[in-house]
Amino acid sequence: MTTEVPEWAADAARQLPYPLIFCTVSGAHLYGFASVDSDLDLRGAHVLPAAEVVGLRTGPDTLQRGGVRDGVELDVVSHDLLKFAKLLTSRNGYVLEQLLSPLVVLTSPLHAELVALAPGLITRNHAYHYLGFSHSQEKLYAKNGELKPALYTLRVLLTGIHLMRTGRLETDLRILGAGIDYVPDLITAKREAEHGPFPPGAADRLTADIPRLRAELEAARDSSPLPGKPSWEAVDALHDLVVRTRLATQEKSA
Repeated sequence: MTTEVPEWAADAARQLPYPLIFCTVSGAHLYGFASVDSDLDLRGAHVLPAAEVVGLRTGPDTLQRGGVRDGVELDVVSHDLLKFAKLLTSRNGYVLEQLLSPLVVLTSPLHAELVALAPGLITRNHAYHYLGFSHSQEKLYAKNGELKPALYTLRVLLTGIHLMRTGRLETDLRILGAGIDYVPDLITAKREAEHGPFPPGAADRLTADIPRLRAELEAARDSSPLPGKPSWEAVDALHDLVVRTRLATQEKSA
């Protein structure tokens, strides 16, 4: 996994106006193909105080900040714990990847509790997230012919296949694509220039591989040992975690 994360990333995350449960790195850094000019995508979860949840004036369940620091473009997004928990109990692969990202910028005991609950929330229906995302990225690739959507298409299909077969999340294309001989060349080209040219012959092979990998993902979904819905135990524990955390904010303000 790449470790090319600026030392100031935690400071950038702390600029959000609410306490963070965690902040991790997503995007090309997490996927193993960050280029020299890639944005830094920070993702996390925050806790709104009880007064901003139960009253007439509610706080933001999603925060987003941009900007540039040391020449790096920043994109910082955080969801309130309740919204994040609801997304976790759906088939949303984005929040699962954010929670389980090994590139941790900020953490807490509550973060560790969420990570421990994650295995009970993974289902075969997460395949639909990866199938849908692959279609949108393939359309973008067909439109602009660039490396980034090409790599994203490969990455999401391979992540979905791996998740369906093993129940474990892997997002690094360098690992996922180890058996596809042109993937290292694609990653090298992307790292050198965000909008650089394709290596010779790679585009044709990619075009042939996308439908094959999509069919593999569909087959892996249909034969997956994963359950069709999250476990009741994990959902109940997540509910209790949200309630306990929210009540604790009220106690602190009393």
